[in-house]
Amino acid sequence: MIYYTKNSKETINLGKKIAKYLKLGDIIGFVGELGSGKTTMIKGIVRHFSSSDAYSPSFVIVNEYPGKIPVYHFDLYRIENFNELMDIGWNDYLGKGILLIEWAEKIKKNLPKNTIWVKINIIGENKRKIEIKNFRGGKNDKQGKNTKSFKSSNSR
Repeated sequence: MIYYTKNSKETINLGKKIAKYLKLGDIIGFVGELGSGKTTMIKGIVRHFSSSDAYSPSFVIVNEYPGKIPVYHFDLYRIENFNELMDIGWNDYLGKGILLIEWAEKIKKNLPKNTIWVKINIIGENKRKIEIKNFRGGKNDKQGKNTKSFKSSNSR
């Protein structure tokens, strides 16, 4: 699925829409250059599950947001390899909530095949092209195909 957003508000709203379909144990890998909007989209997802405001955990590596389903927001920008994640207790987070991982390409080979991938491309000052792969986008969507129940007005 490909979506286009014109500003950060639309990117946050897309995150909120995606969150409606997430469930315990889901892992979402975010890919995009610095400043592309990974944390912005994550804010929308976190707002669906928690009253907490999301912010980038660049220096602490992971933020935990309690809620209906716990959300764990990882920022791997400063991580060199998967062993560093293991050292901070990576396995303790698996299956206990929803994992949102910025810079997930750094550990792609260590993530399960059913990881949902979100690639954010900058196409203008505030405009973004957002590609979502391996996502169950609606009630009848078992193959990750786009369905009417998930279409955004920003989808092309």
